[in-house]
This record gives sequence, C-alpha cells and structure tokens, in this order.
Amino acid sequence: MRVNLSVKIGKLNLKNPVILCSGTFSEELKYFLDFKKIGALVTKTITLKPNLGNPPPRTCETPSGLLNSIGLENPGLDLFLKRDLVKFLKWGVPIIVSITSIDEPEELFILAKELAKIKELKTIEVNLSCPNLRIKKLISQDKDATYNVVKKLRKISSQTLIVKLSPNVTDISEIALAAEKAGADSVSLINTVSAMAVDIQTRKPMLSTVTGGLSGPAIKPIALRAVWQVYQRVKIPIIGMGGIMDAKDAIEFILCGATAVGIGTANFVNPKASLEIIEGIKGYLEANRFKDIKELIGTLKV
Repeated sequence: MRVNLSVKIGKLNLKNPVILCSGTFSEELKYFLDFKKIGALVTKTITLKPNLGNPPPRTCETPSGLLNSIGLENPGLDLFLKRDLVKFLKWGVPIIVSITSIDEPEELFILAKELAKIKELKTIEVNLSCPNLRIKKLISQDKDATYNVVKKLRKISSQTLIVKLSPNVTDISEIALAAEKAGADSVSLINTVSAMAVDIQTRKPMLSTVTGGLSGPAIKPIALRAVWQVYQRVKIPIIGMGGIMDAKDAIEFILCGATAVGIGTANFVNPKASLEIIEGIKGYLEANRFKDIKELIGTLKV
C-alpha cells in the first residue's frame, strides 16, 4: 500500500515529517545520508553579530541524555549569508533558518528584515528559548513578551514563522497560544530542559556555565506532555522534539499532536537515525492501514 508522508507547516511543504534540529548536524553528515530525503533542515541559530559562545567545557553526557551549554556560537548574519546560506540552499532540501537575539529583541527584527529579502528562503525559526544565555528571563517564558515579539516579526516578514518554545515554564500551552494569536504559523517544542551535572572528584560543575540544556531520551516524557498540552490549545501545526531516537518515539509525538518531528541528539549517536525514522513511520502506517500520515496526527486515545 502506498502511503503519503507529506505535511505542511505554514507555506512550507515537506515530503515527510522528519526535520533535522538546529545545531545537531553539519555538512559532514552527507557522508551518512542524503539530505534530499529529509523533510527539512534547521540551521544552527544565528545572531546579528558573531558570537563565540560559552567557554569550555560546554558539553557532557548524563544518564540517558546530553547536557550542553554551547551558548549560540555562530558567525553572525553577514558571514552566514555569504558563506553558509548560499551553500545550504543548493542542497535540494527545505532550509529553515533559526534566529535569536542575545541582548535586545530589536536584533531579531533586523535579522528578520534581512532574511525577508531572500526569495529562496521560505521559513525562519524564531528561537525564543535558548537556556544557555546569561539572561534572567527568556522571551518565551512570558506570554506577553512572546506575543509582542512575534506580532512585530509577523509584520516584518511574510515567510513561514516557526516559534521555538521553552519547557522551563509553568504552562507552555499558554505561551504557544500567545504565539499563535500573534501570527505564528507553527510552534516547535521543546527546547532543552535547564539542568546541571557535578564532578564529585573535582567538586565542580561539569559545565563552565554551571547549568546548561538537557536533551536526549531523558526529556522525552516532558516533551510528549508539552506537545499533548499544546495540541489541546492551538490550531497551528506543532513540531515536536525532545529525545526522539527512533521511529517509535516519533510516532508517539505524532499521536500526541505533532505534525512534524525534530531529530537532534540522535544524530550524534546514529548519523542515519533520521532516514531510519522516516522508513519506520512509513512501515507503521502501512502495517496499520493508514494511507496518509495526517490521519495519525493527534489520534491518541484518551
């Protein structure tokens, strides 16, 4: 039986629901998989000016997870446009450019204005939820701040806007609803969970910044709960992520309401994970006699 794996996120048409998450792949991955077979790729988050990120050590393994505090290391907008984006757009796969601000939200608006000039670029991800910055409160931890920023971005750009949300909040569905009301085309969740690890031999934190963002299988139950809760509140598509390592994990997210799924930490463990997940989803649909993946979205029996 032939099944349809295609999904739509705003104006973005994907051949399948599998997306490679920001900061979890590089060009070297092409030796393990064909990028053209992936639904979409999200670039490493860029800022207006070059950023060196946090000092090392900035990654460490934890039980069933990976802790990182990279701190948004990136070349800045100008070099990204001249060197990286030109290359990415030739890969034959939808490219989603991830943007954020380190100091003031105004940086986001400048980034959006510049990216809106690029006709080949259809989608941007607005990362309002990186936990590895030395700021007291994230934009996505406040529904009013989220609404105001997304509202202004919507006026600036006609590109598909995906808003990336933080799990480090009391009610993530409230934040998602604010993003939707402001004009977001989609929300992606969850970003990493704020966490820390300690070396008992040195009696020091494992990361230079003390705390960082936890990803991997350890956070999957948190991510599933968040996707399920948000699905009850919003009508826009949800991109679910957080600990997806195989097709079973991905299907759980789709059942809970995700239109697409983001693959992150799994890429470090198994570079071919995304392709295996695509085939696994297809096999599940065939075995259960679903002709279209959209028949599966949000069908969790409660």
